[in-house]
Amino acid sequence: MKEKSWIWRERAGILCLILTILSLSITITINFRPLYQFDIGYLNILDAVAMDKATLLKNFGELMSYLNNPFNHTLQLSDFPFSKSGAFHFYEVKRLFMLCYGVLLVTIVPSILFVHQLIQRKRVWRLIRPFQWGMIVPVFFGILMAIGFDRFFVAFHGVFFNNDDWLFDPATDPIINVLPEGFFMHSFILFFIVLELFFLIGIIAGKRELKKL
Repeated sequence: MKEKSWIWRERAGILCLILTILSLSITITINFRPLYQFDIGYLNILDAVAMDKATLLKNFGELMSYLNNPFNHTLQLSDFPFSKSGAFHFYEVKRLFMLCYGVLLVTIVPSILFVHQLIQRKRVWRLIRPFQWGMIVPVFFGILMAIGFDRFFVAFHGVFFNNDDWLFDPATDPIINVLPEGFFMHSFILFFIVLELFFLIGIIAGKRELKKL
């Protein structure tokens, strides 16, 4: 009976750990400022605005501050105005950020304790199969992105947003000029890489343990 109870706790622990890995991977990706700094040059973003890199990064920092700070309820950038629909879209993005951070905060401590128990019980190998399945998912989405990122991007917004406010008009929401689709594609790629690395670490740790048993 105790063994059966542990198996169910183990399954719940693995689910909790996967949620931690997902939310942590998203958190790392959306806050990885060097990616945007790189894309400013790589995607020639400055060609779309009449400002220098330092000013653009200042505005980008203000946007990220709004999205990351639950106590900041006003979207206001130094050099970019917003329409009502544009501001509402970023409010919805902010809610997704908060959801991600909430999942991370709720699951990270139980996940750490669970991993500690797996190590003590020499059952890290139990992560191999679910993490192998986990590695397949990013590959699947990566193939969809390779086939056509435009369709993938539209489908993504269709899943997470129930309106068309994400379809910005550059005339009323010029921020879209400095957030090109290429930047979001690179962000997805970074997310999948980080996610795959976390799963790979778990698989390697599990296989090393099996060799010692």
